[in-house]
Amino acid sequence: MVSNKFSRRSFIKTGSLAAGVLALNPALSSLAAISSKPGKKLGIALVGLGYYSFGQLAPALQHTNNCYLAGIVTGTPAKAVEWSKRYNIPQKNIYNYQNFDEIAHNPDIDIVYVVLPVFMHKEFTIRAAKAGKHVICEKPMALNAKECEEMIAVCKKENRMLSIGYRLHFEPHTMEVMRLGQQHIFGKVTKIDTGNGFTYGGDPNAWRLKKALAGGGGLMDMGIYSIQGTRYTLGQEPIAVKATQEKTKPELFKEVDETVFWELEFPGGFKTTGKSSYNNNWSYLKVEEENGKFELGPAFGYGGIDGSVNGKQMPFPQIIQQAAQMDDFANCVTQNKPTRVPGEEGLKDMKVVDAIYKSLDSGKWEKIG
Repeated sequence: MVSNKFSRRSFIKTGSLAAGVLALNPALSSLAAISSKPGKKLGIALVGLGYYSFGQLAPALQHTNNCYLAGIVTGTPAKAVEWSKRYNIPQKNIYNYQNFDEIAHNPDIDIVYVVLPVFMHKEFTIRAAKAGKHVICEKPMALNAKECEEMIAVCKKENRMLSIGYRLHFEPHTMEVMRLGQQHIFGKVTKIDTGNGFTYGGDPNAWRLKKALAGGGGLMDMGIYSIQGTRYTLGQEPIAVKATQEKTKPELFKEVDETVFWELEFPGGFKTTGKSSYNNNWSYLKVEEENGKFELGPAFGYGGIDGSVNGKQMPFPQIIQQAAQMDDFANCVTQNKPTRVPGEEGLKDMKVVDAIYKSLDSGKWEKIG
């Protein structure tokens, strides 16, 4: 049981990058698509140098085979100085939000990774694509599905690849859940329940608590993982949703949701349950099939995922998820092949999120998409 005293950072991390990159099980290596093919490493520029860039992405880029940290974009001059020294980034590869478009003339940078507050995702994804760069955009992809569609359209027009930061699609325990669920290894899926959340103890004025900046609260930030978990376990898209919510701290969560519960309906009438929270420490995915069951817990952590099949622990190693994710995208760019987590994947999640918020307002089942 995770203590309620844990912060978002310590709870989500649930492990350490010190574990290093361990070799994937041979049976999973083809799925992981982590290329070690020799050749030029692609340069990645991180846009936004907050906790996720500092604590996860930059360290992970020290362990990648196909890409490296080539540049940064920040609105804080002191961070530019610090990062330049720490990672030996030349001045010509350092940008701010005003001169960002000049990145178009920089051959050192092939990929832009947008790691900004959600309301800035659309703008900088579009600006990066128009600057001729391929893009990884952190989750949630945008404020709503309409913005996602605009981002996808511009990237296609500019012939640039767009990927969403769904690191778990490259994580071996998660890939095993996809296999077990989608291939019906133990028969038809009969039940899925999943939850993700943490107890928010941060700045009461943070952007995450502002609807205009974050799009929502625990659902946008943590619920995306629960929605994803259900979708990639089944390999199907939900068609309707019914949702409810609770707020025990209305003074803190004035503008955004605190805890949300939902049922998803899939074709054929099958229903699943899920939840998200900024006031509960959850991280699990539980699945039952006709002749067996499997689960992940923690299911969505940065540094460690654990799982079991019919009560026996999954025999997979821990990996640096972000390194695997970025290496795979660099490989896709180099070989001009589709990424398994394209913009369309982010759009599908946001269609569900939009419908959940609509259901919270109406109190009824709402169609998705």
